Amino acid sequence: MSTKAAPKSKPKKSAPAAVKAYLIAYNALSAAGWSYLLVLLIVHLFNLDGQSQAAPVPTHSLVKTLLFKVKGLLSLGHDTERPLSFLQTKLPPALQPILARATTAYARIGEKTTFVQSFAILEVLHAVLGWVRSPVVTTTMQVSSRLFLVWGITAQFAETHSNPIYASMVLAWSVTEVIRYTFYALNLLGTSSQILLWLRYTTFYVLYPLGASSEAFLILSTLPHVGVFPKCLHATGGSKPVSEWNVGQLARGVLFLIWWPGLYAMYTYMIGQRGKVLGAPKAKTL
Repeated sequence: MSTKAAPKSKPKKSAPAAVKAYLIAYNALSAAGWSYLLVLLIVHLFNLDGQSQAAPVPTHSLVKTLLFKVKGLLSLGHDTERPLSFLQTKLPPALQPILARATTAYARIGEKTTFVQSFAILEVLHAVLGWVRSPVVTTTMQVSSRLFLVWGITAQFAETHSNPIYASMVLAWSVTEVIRYTFYALNLLGTSSQILLWLRYTTFYVLYPLGASSEAFLILSTLPHVGVFPKCLHATGGSKPVSEWNVGQLARGVLFLIWWPGLYAMYTYMIGQRGKVLGAPKAKTL
């Protein structure tokens, strides 16, 4: 009885030298850009150059909602106008000026962040052309959400510029992207780093909820006050029934609502990806 030889698997096609060189340059420059933003943000928050402004946190700031959001919701919006000085007095003295300087972070890094983030649109092109293995739909969604935040929210609504949540969003973005782009650049160069691999698939546990929730609250800050949401959640101040919202406000309201299940879906997906790459945690034996 004769047997047929198993078909040989086709070797994976390697990217042309020019494409590979371009991708190395793209990832290296992106890592450098986000590193610059991260350093600049840290310098600003800690006033390492002595040039950072420490403006008082405005009354519409979202920071105070981190303490009073639950209480405000349960009390249907009552007792939600407590001064931010209460929060500042509860912070350690060393953190109080950092909170104040976070309200001026946009003035220091806002335009630079928009510039660096805008280049991510090239990643959609990379996926469409098949230069990278990233799914086109997933890449498009991720890039679009970031571009929406820098061009559709912070570039359009001046009230977000004095919001300290902007600083937490950029902090999460920049740390994530420095790790990600450095990891990709080294992989293309044929160099592996176990430390970067671990960071790539572990730091999201903290950075993704921080970044995504900051994005959601920045979107919410552009909406009028409504219903049981405390006024301090909204940068625009006065109450306005949802029925009187314009199309843009309604769209942003819907985005705020769907941001949270999207966060959960992506978070659990990344946990699964971490298990595939790093392996599931070993069970303890007695």
